[in-house]
Amino acid sequence: AKKITVNLAPAGLKKEGAGLELGIAIGILVAEGVLSQEAVTSYIFVGELALDGRIKAVPGALSMAIATHHPFSLILPHDNASQAAVVDHATVFGVSTLPQVVEFLQGALTLIPVQTTFSTVQPVPSFNEEDFADVVGQYQAKRALEVAAAGGHNLLMVGPPGSGKTMLAQRLTGILPPMSFQECLEASQVHSVAGNLPPHSALLTIRPFRAPHHTISEAGLVGGGSIPRPGEVSLAHHGVLFLDEALEFKRSLLDSLRQPLENGTVTLTRAQASLTFPAKLMLIVAMNPCPCGYRGDPSHECLCTPYHIQRYRSRLSGPLLDRLDIHIEVPAVPVKELSGTTTGETSANIRHRVIQARHRQTERYRTEQTLNNAQLKPRLLKKYCQLDQAGSTLLDQAVIRLGLSARAYGRILRVSRTIADLGESVMISSTHVAEAIQYRNLDRPILS
Repeated sequence: AKKITVNLAPAGLKKEGAGLELGIAIGILVAEGVLSQEAVTSYIFVGELALDGRIKAVPGALSMAIATHHPFSLILPHDNASQAAVVDHATVFGVSTLPQVVEFLQGALTLIPVQTTFSTVQPVPSFNEEDFADVVGQYQAKRALEVAAAGGHNLLMVGPPGSGKTMLAQRLTGILPPMSFQECLEASQVHSVAGNLPPHSALLTIRPFRAPHHTISEAGLVGGGSIPRPGEVSLAHHGVLFLDEALEFKRSLLDSLRQPLENGTVTLTRAQASLTFPAKLMLIVAMNPCPCGYRGDPSHECLCTPYHIQRYRSRLSGPLLDRLDIHIEVPAVPVKELSGTTTGETSANIRHRVIQARHRQTERYRTEQTLNNAQLKPRLLKKYCQLDQAGSTLLDQAVIRLGLSARAYGRILRVSRTIADLGESVMISSTHVAEAIQYRNLDRPILS
């Protein structure tokens, strides 16, 4: 029997995954003389081989297509072809079986490159079709979520069980602007690497909404593993990460979010290499107001002391709290409102205002490396967050009275800028500042 040695180069790079199997099979066929060397030199082969010769889908097809350039073409599983074909510069052929590939390379079969355009991409099913009109009451919370969506701000909701925190969070992606092609490509690339894109799907066109359970591991949240994989923070790239019952998460897990929130990336370092995944997201955190959960709820008595409340809330560290631009209370909805027939404002109406505010930010920051107010760098605050005299005085007084950190001061400025954008105002007034200060509830001392 003839011995064939398979060399996977470069040797210093650790290999993993079943995607190499099609390439190895083609190499063996060349060595056996079934295929000529010239027939295969301009193709990149990716795919997992089943025992019956079928070629099965593999994760990461979109990233492979982005890395493929002329004169090479990409031959990969048919189930991955529509994802890869979205990349303009890549020539992609979708195949189903090994014999089909052999016939194509021998010239006995004609394959047409897969064509996919952004307009024909089918959306991945999502829950963001739920409407804000379904949420009874909670007008202040809805306004805060509108401000958060308009500026890309992280948000904290504090309220008793059943007050509607989860309902509100689930509807946030429905008022965010439509994803641009570049955002769809980046988000889809992360989900492709994670193997989360369904077969035959191309790009994610609906903003991701991720809601991990509090028992999740650090590798599951920020990414990791012996073979590094993106975690929930990266899977929420250009979307929303929702942490319900946030104080049930380990404090170390919550603190691990600080770097992604600040830098918009997650860097995983291993002995072999260092990997960076994108993580530009909106973080929505929900928690109870106290250990029993019913502080401020008129229908339940709360026996928690200020000391126990402070100790409970201290599980959310100061540095992470500073990175949450907006803090709001979500009280229990009165029975009268629950039994009423009044319908709230629709997500479509709110989204229209959000899109207009985002458009103003795009125009303002077109010469900067900034997409929205939440991403505004400290050195640019004075340039773009100009306050009138009354607004400046009010903010200075609030900083002294609440003992705010420099980071919290910047957060208030950014939120004020967003509120002004929603109000179509160039200058930030005291009204805008006053509303932004109201969104720093957890900076206030707890009174008995």
